[in-house]
Amino acid sequence: MTAAFPVAADGDGPPLLCLHGGPGLSDYLADLGEETAGWRRISYTQRGLAPSPTDGPFTLAQHVADAITVLDDLGLDEAVVLGHSWGGFLAALLAAEHPDRVRGLLLVDPLGVVGDGGFGRFAEQMLARTPDEDRRRADELDRRAMAGQGTEADAVESLRLVWPAYFADPPTAPPMPDLRLGLAAYSATLEEVLALLASGELPARAAACDQPVEVLYGLGSPFPVESALDTAAAFAQGRATGVPDAGHFPWLEQPGCVAEALHRLAQRL
Repeated sequence: MTAAFPVAADGDGPPLLCLHGGPGLSDYLADLGEETAGWRRISYTQRGLAPSPTDGPFTLAQHVADAITVLDDLGLDEAVVLGHSWGGFLAALLAAEHPDRVRGLLLVDPLGVVGDGGFGRFAEQMLARTPDEDRRRADELDRRAMAGQGTEADAVESLRLVWPAYFADPPTAPPMPDLRLGLAAYSATLEEVLALLASGELPARAAACDQPVEVLYGLGSPFPVESALDTAAAFAQGRATGVPDAGHFPWLEQPGCVAEALHRLAQRL
């Protein structure tokens, strides 16, 4: 355990800091399982939900500082960083702001760093892939959440309603894991994310990073393919690989794809 963030560590090998998606979700990256064999997988629930600190500020600067705290408390000078979804966006910020702490990046179906990061198309696709009745209910719950009027139970219900839409073949989506969502962290962090994307600053910051970067994306993801390709191109050493018949959680639909991406990244370190 660290002083502030209880950490889940599994496996032996080079340290691999794993940043889950959300924002505001509980950690689910233990689901990577054997995908990270040969690495010491390190993950933690980000600020906003117990057992991590539940108070703010829920800013991008604080989320980056929290990741550095985890590394510091584990006595790690540097690590390879894997980020999924919003965690990929956070990983890119971490590398840009602390390049000496990040050996390389694996961004798995990330919120991108160019334009709106693919967020607009992602939101449209999630709704389009969801049955009408469920979509109306989820949209109502999301509006309440962003207005600060929802509850954690509302947020989890909304996520469960749209869960199949994350996958390339929604009718065959696996059951949603036991997730929790902190509304304050979700809404405040997302507001900052969208403002930073709108500023147009991120491509230049990404271009200044000289670490090897692998972007792994599902060809059936609700995120547009162009977002993954543009994100990889923004990094000086960025490469992108699409996974057929996979959506936003590609390792669940195509087991082994993350392990292969980590192998490609390791060869470039």
